[in-house]
Amino acid sequence: LAFFIVLCLGVGMFAGWVTAPAVASWYPTLNKPSWNPPSWVFGPVWTALYIMMGVAAWLVWRTNNRIAPAMILFFSQLALNFAWSFLFFGARSPWLGLVDITMLWLTLVATMLAFFGRSTLAGLLIVPYLAWVSFAALLNFTIWRLN
Repeated sequence: LAFFIVLCLGVGMFAGWVTAPAVASWYPTLNKPSWNPPSWVFGPVWTALYIMMGVAAWLVWRTNNRIAPAMILFFSQLALNFAWSFLFFGARSPWLGLVDITMLWLTLVATMLAFFGRSTLAGLLIVPYLAWVSFAALLNFTIWRLN
């Protein structure tokens, strides 16, 4: 359990390290919608989501077939999640971020469905993450359009 939680939080921490310079200098210069959340919201939300992702992955890992498609999907979505920070903030490209978050959303839906097939609780733990990524995708799309 600790491995999966630390892995997910580590992805988030490293992604945060990549985003910090752009959040301070580039992101404030972008046109954003009125419903853009304040910056302080993102840290607590992502921390909670990464912990839930870790617990969900651990629940699935504990099932019989550990090298199941569910785990492959989980690590794929985690990689896409990680890449988004580099594309949107690191490369300062809302367009590349939008391409990535679209792939992330699709992979996350597949992950959630695969997790539900292994553990109802694991699937339920992914639902808030999918909701947040859906919101983030809409925000990413809107920022791309406005800029």
